[in-house]
Amino acid sequence: MAASGLAMRFVAFSLVATLMVGCATLPPGTDFPRVVSIALTHPEDTRLGRQFDGAARKHEGNSAFRLLSVGVDGFLARAQMINTAERTLDLEYFIFRQDDTGQLLTEALLRAADRGVRVRVLVDDGDTLEGDEQIAALSAHPKIEIRIYNPFTYRGHTELFRDIEFMFNAPRLDYRMHNKLLVVDGTIALVGGRNIGDQYFQVDPESQFGDDDVFVAGPIAKDLSRTFDEFWNSDLAIPVAGLGNGEHSDAALDAYRKTLDEHRRELKADPTDYASRVASGEPLAGMLSGRLPLVWARAQVVYDSPDKRRVKKGEMVGELMHRTVADAVAAVQSELLIVTPFLIPGNGGMRLFKDLRKHGVRVRILTNSLESTPELVAQSGYMRYRVPLLEDGVELYEVRSLLGNARGSGESSAAARSGNYTLHAKLFVFDRQRLYIGSMNFDQRSRRLNTEVGLIIDSPELARQTAVRFESIAVPANSYVPALRTDQTGGPPKLIWRTREDGNDIEYDLEPARSSWQRTEVEFLALLPLDKEL
Repeated sequence: MAASGLAMRFVAFSLVATLMVGCATLPPGTDFPRVVSIALTHPEDTRLGRQFDGAARKHEGNSAFRLLSVGVDGFLARAQMINTAERTLDLEYFIFRQDDTGQLLTEALLRAADRGVRVRVLVDDGDTLEGDEQIAALSAHPKIEIRIYNPFTYRGHTELFRDIEFMFNAPRLDYRMHNKLLVVDGTIALVGGRNIGDQYFQVDPESQFGDDDVFVAGPIAKDLSRTFDEFWNSDLAIPVAGLGNGEHSDAALDAYRKTLDEHRRELKADPTDYASRVASGEPLAGMLSGRLPLVWARAQVVYDSPDKRRVKKGEMVGELMHRTVADAVAAVQSELLIVTPFLIPGNGGMRLFKDLRKHGVRVRILTNSLESTPELVAQSGYMRYRVPLLEDGVELYEVRSLLGNARGSGESSAAARSGNYTLHAKLFVFDRQRLYIGSMNFDQRSRRLNTEVGLIIDSPELARQTAVRFESIAVPANSYVPALRTDQTGGPPKLIWRTREDGNDIEYDLEPARSSWQRTEVEFLALLPLDKEL
């Protein structure tokens, strides 16, 4: 939920749901027949598989990586990877919008299926908008299957009806798949924080989400494929045909195919002409040819099991990624950099930071300001931790919505002038030697309520690149730097914000916000006991 009105509704229903007692029910369609399927068992039989199988042997069995920090490159790489597929395509996303870029990617999936590629798409059902359901029409294609993770029973888009269903079934519906993953032929992949949609690729001037993907090639792609298979074959992944609507009929597919074709033709007349940029082949061609260098390194896939709640309770064996990431954080010796759109560390995170500071580790965190946040509810949770973090010596940088310098933001200079920048990346840099990149925010939802996936990569070079980007956004022209000013009368320290505007150093005593109403709203939300929901 990106709008404050939706945030308020979320608060109301979450509070009511917290007071209700009940067990989590099974999702609709659980009893619908499903065929278990797995990733490509011999990716080396594909052109990409042969290329990177041989290259990995020359690099001691390591995998290849390249960071994609420019928003539109995230779109172009996905479209080009889909166009390159020979045998299989696996996509797993929290959000798959059917806007301009989303429809272009949907059409690319359809063309891939037409040439015989098996396509599996798993989408979460927690944040769908009207129109997003149109992707279900593709499941009528014999080579495409669409599954919905933990779906609502109500399949419409009236918010009131969804809210009521959530209120009466919160233990199940509050649990979401936040993963972002694309795997092609079991050999190349994209992992990171980007969903599918215009704002995530930074092509919507009204909403620019700065984020990162990492292009992956080689052996680690097989491990990513295995995590996809776990989710795809889980009880929570329901085929759209099992949800009782007609959106997956042959007629629906034919109609949507025409819609996608018309949409592409209309975009060709647009000055941006994304279809032509996809046809240029870049950046994928450069990465495959070596013209855009890949970094070879060891890496580890970190992820949550599809039913992480039962794993946390000890009811089943599985994976909990926050433990692995926390261990990597605890092992830091000199410096920890964190990039997270939402910062709600909880008691455990605060203990972790306090211990690091006690051992002289420099901790620096880049997150959203009140001005730039897309989630007022999450911002209200962060506000309670800000002073204790500063008192412990943690350095905070809050991204401005209007950047003074677009370098490192992933958006164009023209887009930067719109003043609608939001941080959405999820990154950790450990001692500038290792890097985490994935879908996990440093908040309680990612720890308790969402499943996540990411990579820890042992690469000083990728860590250095990420640190450089951190520094470019953390500069005073792009961020507010919170600090504590000592009260001369002996009272508690006062929170101030320092920044740089038009070449001048500025200090604010009142938290920068888009409006006084926004400031009032978030201060009210901060009074509510919502930490576990954030």
